Amino acid sequence: MEDGGSVFYSQDRVGMGGRIFRAWKFRSMVPDAEKGLGAVQAQEDDSRVTKVGKILRATAMDELPQLWNIFRGDMGFVGPRAIRPGEKEVHGDGIMVEASDIEGYKERHSVVPGLTGLAQIYGNHDTPRRHKFRYDLLYIKKQRFFLDLKLIVLSFWITLLGKWESRDRKL
Repeated sequence: MEDGGSVFYSQDRVGMGGRIFRAWKFRSMVPDAEKGLGAVQAQEDDSRVTKVGKILRATAMDELPQLWNIFRGDMGFVGPRAIRPGEKEVHGDGIMVEASDIEGYKERHSVVPGLTGLAQIYGNHDTPRRHKFRYDLLYIKKQRFFLDLKLIVLSFWITLLGKWESRDRKL
């Protein structure tokens, strides 16, 4: 309603074994948000995020359509976040780095990506990819049912608090 664009948004993502799949989300950014930029992770207070998008992101409700991806087997509830092919990270010095060039990128594809995971729970939104990938590698090493259960419960808690985009302390 805010900008007349589509409610749903889909993107190619890299899954288990490096297989590309189509991930669905509720759109939280203005149409053509990546025009001229390419696949760049949103920053805190990103001007491309709509007013409704801020609420969707804070509560992770923009991720709800990914339940379809879980049903199809492209994703699980817990695992490393599925990122986009060719996604780049912008460092503080303005230099863009391909996610695939960051240590741990390939190892992340040994498991099914998840809706939530260690990096999403314990890393802030602006945590550099190299640190998020370390969380992902730790998850792959320590993957257990009770760890998954804990991460799911913490995810629900953060969603209820509406703090996905504004957490300033670790849980």
